[in-house]
Amino acid sequence: MTVRAVLGSKGHQVISVSPDTKLSAAIKILSERRIGAVLVMSGQKIDGILSERDVVRVLGERGAGVLEEPVRSVMTPKVITCRETDTVGAIMEVMTSGKFRHLPVVENDRIVGLISIGDVVKWRVAEFEREQEALHDYIKTA
Repeated sequence: MTVRAVLGSKGHQVISVSPDTKLSAAIKILSERRIGAVLVMSGQKIDGILSERDVVRVLGERGAGVLEEPVRSVMTPKVITCRETDTVGAIMEVMTSGKFRHLPVVENDRIVGLISIGDVVKWRVAEFEREQEALHDYIKTA
């Protein structure tokens, strides 16, 4: 299966903030939307990604004063992306080896979605359940 199939079931919505957004405002978005990361963007350009892990790390290192700083001072600037044609297995490997949980999906220099490890796991479980049901039906009719 491909990233396109996962996006087809989960949707293409991407939440982003500007690099100048205060960390406290970005945290509020993460909380209200119940998401684990937001893209940090200037227009259509990805400047970085801000995840819950980034927030916890910087709070532990610098304390609560960091909440008033802009997201650009906290975000992860190097963002790995994938394409809709990438396989679910391939992006699982990239996420596991890179030790991150969110992967923006880019096609023709445009953001078309954001895949989380949770989306991948949910998709894989549903895929295994479909296969199990197909095998069960096959055995019943044999």
